[in-house]
Amino acid sequence: MLACGTMGSAVLSGVLDSLSSVSSNSTVPIPGRFLACVKRQASADRIKSTYGDKVEVFVHNHLNAVAESDIVVLSCKPQLCEEILTSKGMKEALKGKLLISVLAGTTIKQIQDFVGPETFVIRAMPNTPCKIRQGMTVISFPTSPSPSNSTVDLVQVVPSPSVHQTVEWIFSQIGRAIFLEEKHLDTCTALSGSGPAFACVMLEAMTDGGVMMGLPFAVAQELAAQTMQGAARMVLDGNHPAQIRNSVSTPGGCTIGGLLVMEDGKIRSTIARAIQEAANIAASLGKKR
Repeated sequence: MLACGTMGSAVLSGVLDSLSSVSSNSTVPIPGRFLACVKRQASADRIKSTYGDKVEVFVHNHLNAVAESDIVVLSCKPQLCEEILTSKGMKEALKGKLLISVLAGTTIKQIQDFVGPETFVIRAMPNTPCKIRQGMTVISFPTSPSPSNSTVDLVQVVPSPSVHQTVEWIFSQIGRAIFLEEKHLDTCTALSGSGPAFACVMLEAMTDGGVMMGLPFAVAQELAAQTMQGAARMVLDGNHPAQIRNSVSTPGGCTIGGLLVMEDGKIRSTIARAIQEAANIAASLGKKR
């Protein structure tokens, strides 16, 4: 984990928690060693207190950690990408390895230009719920890999399964994972990356409404959270959101009354615009230096 901050820690936590349930018959090599790079001792202490000896922590020593790794997850802030990847010796340390970037707004081409063609670069956009293995990750591979990295052997670490299988395994341990073209990643960053924050605003608002009508806060929050989770599960099981909405909107009932109030507040366009704005900002992050 190269720069193990909030998202790096979330991915790390999810993968570590999943190891106990991994089948011994798995055809994908299971990671046997985990290294985390941080800049501050306080961050190192936090990781150590959380994971103990499951994770080796490197403070101000990115180069050695990368040199000893086979798969590197880059999870720094986008504006620090160039500084880290162009530091002395980093290009050589990454040679022949798989570099998975979880940086918003920073393209595969930008990263490839920093590290050279002998490193296999892909992008993945996980979200915070991966910390509890309920994440949503969108993965993008380069559309036209150079001949030198189209069949990277990952320094003997992944000799038989494809890179595709390995990456899918990593992110499937922390939730759902899908593959999309890179052109969609900024929108995915807004929808699933920023989405938990937007969903929590809705959850808080629903909780406030329950409290206003007399429910204890803890009860209102539990009802709101379980209701949102249940509705989401129904959608993932194949029910269209409109079908769910219509099934509880009886003529002259309380649901349709509440829905009309939400429409008066332009809730649909407000949320859609929030996704649009977040996507535009995500696209600009990689350009900021």
